[in-house]
Amino acid sequence: MQLFQFITKIFGSKKKQNSTENMKKYLIAGLGNIGEKYYNTRHNIGFKIVDELAQKEGIVFKTEKLGDIAQFRFKGRLFILLKPSTYMNLSGKSVNYWLTKENISIENLLVICDDLNLGFGSIRLKGNGSNGGHNGLKDINDVLQTNNYARFRFGVGSEFSKGRQSDFVLGQWSEEEFKLLPERLEKSMELIKSYGTGGLNNTMNTCTQ
Repeated sequence: MQLFQFITKIFGSKKKQNSTENMKKYLIAGLGNIGEKYYNTRHNIGFKIVDELAQKEGIVFKTEKLGDIAQFRFKGRLFILLKPSTYMNLSGKSVNYWLTKENISIENLLVICDDLNLGFGSIRLKGNGSNGGHNGLKDINDVLQTNNYARFRFGVGSEFSKGRQSDFVLGQWSEEEFKLLPERLEKSMELIKSYGTGGLNNTMNTCTQ
């Protein structure tokens, strides 16, 4: 009996490991800045979205090299959530490291960031494009040497006076925005799962607003 349990344990673990290795992987990189003072800022919406998704899935982030990592399975896919610890302007180093470490193709990368050109709560998904003035995307483009990867932009609005852009994106959500965030976060989580299971084009048509 003990021999049977031993054999089952060994081969059962191997089967489970192989199942994970063969599973289609996606790297979901939420951009932001580390540190308590940045936690609820507009610029950290990427962190906020993956934090909400991790909480909903009942998983916990662990601090690893160049970022915090959490992962969950959904409909035969493995979603690896990343919060780079390199600060926003050096996001490319972390994203590139985890793509390489997990052997994930760039076609299965989704980067989440804030966007000043979209009204609050608007969500857009694109398969490529310029950095749009976003320093996190700029660094990712430079490090990966391409802009052909999916990016999910969350609108934060542009209600700031001339020369106050930095203060606005690094500022806290307004009281009204904070009340509306939960519903937009729910939509954002739906988009991420749809991207992994339904593909880019289908998600662009059904989940963006």
